[in-house]
Amino acid sequence: MGKFMKPWKVVLVLAGRYSGCKPVIVKNIDYGTSACPYSHALVAGIDCCPRKVTAAMGKKKIAKRSKIKSFMKVYNYNYLMPTWYSVDTPLDKTVVNKDVFKDPALKHKARQEAKVKFEERYKASKNKWFFQKPCF
Repeated sequence: MGKFMKPWKVVLVLAGRYSGCKPVIVKNIDYGTSACPYSHALVAGIDCCPRKVTAAMGKKKIAKRSKIKSFMKVYNYNYLMPTWYSVDTPLDKTVVNKDVFKDPALKHKARQEAKVKFEERYKASKNKWFFQKPCF
């Protein structure tokens, strides 16, 4: 069977705080490590989706409603469901990796990196499905 959990693939989170969210796989570990002996993936996603914007709104209001809150987490493959979609947001691998969870300052910096890249992608109007609120 081929490997389908690849970097930049959009997945759905099935359980936990971010269930229903659509993160992107940043790094996948298929065979586990000594600390985590199961297959898992580092994901970065959108915690709060941008809100609807209309032409009648001012620039200040549009800027406020277009903000994105991001999250980063390590998930077991059992709690992720892959989709057809992929998003090619080149996150900096030196900033966004599994070591950032040891230090809160590094984690904050990594989340900011993800937030900036996602906002650039949103403002460029690419991958619109990724930035919509999931409807179940």
